Amino acid sequence: MALLLGLLGTAAHADQQLDAGLREVVAAAITQAQCFPDRFDSAVWYKLMEPRLRVRVKDNAERLDILTAVYCETHRSGAAPLPPGLVLAVIDVESRFDRWAVSSAGAVGLMQVMPFWPERLGMRRFELVHDSPNIHMGCAILRFYLQQEHNNYGRALARYNGSVGRRNYSDLVLGRWAHWTGADDLGAPPLHHPEVNPSRG
Repeated sequence: MALLLGLLGTAAHADQQLDAGLREVVAAAITQAQCFPDRFDSAVWYKLMEPRLRVRVKDNAERLDILTAVYCETHRSGAAPLPPGLVLAVIDVESRFDRWAVSSAGAVGLMQVMPFWPERLGMRRFELVHDSPNIHMGCAILRFYLQQEHNNYGRALARYNGSVGRRNYSDLVLGRWAHWTGADDLGAPPLHHPEVNPSRG
């Protein structure tokens, strides 16, 4: 644990915008993040992603909740893995990390989940505005469409957004994925599929 706190302390020294109280909060999150393979991976994940998310989410606790939920859901035991950076890109494009966002079509929350989904997934509708349940639902939906589309990210994203036959949304998310480089496999570049980007044929 001393090594992890040292890592956090070094990063905090380098980043003058790091909130004074965040070091302890992150350390606690690392200790409690049981979905991480080990605490070092947890420390790396938070230190890579937290500064980028700080631009969108000002509340320390909510930032850590979102990051923990994204990592845990994309690595959910018994489910097909998802690239965490892709999920962060979906959230970025769909709601700009605003859990109260509601679209003109009635989609709600971080991943803009439609109100009929909670019942289908054994959850309750009010959970749409809670970060972790919304991410859980959104990841379940994204997995479903990826399976339907044989892991073609462009087509799966179009289904997720309800824009089948159009590339604008898919290209926007796939382009935004680059901003979250480092989220996938703790520093590895995003996974590539021969048809990951419909604009590339």
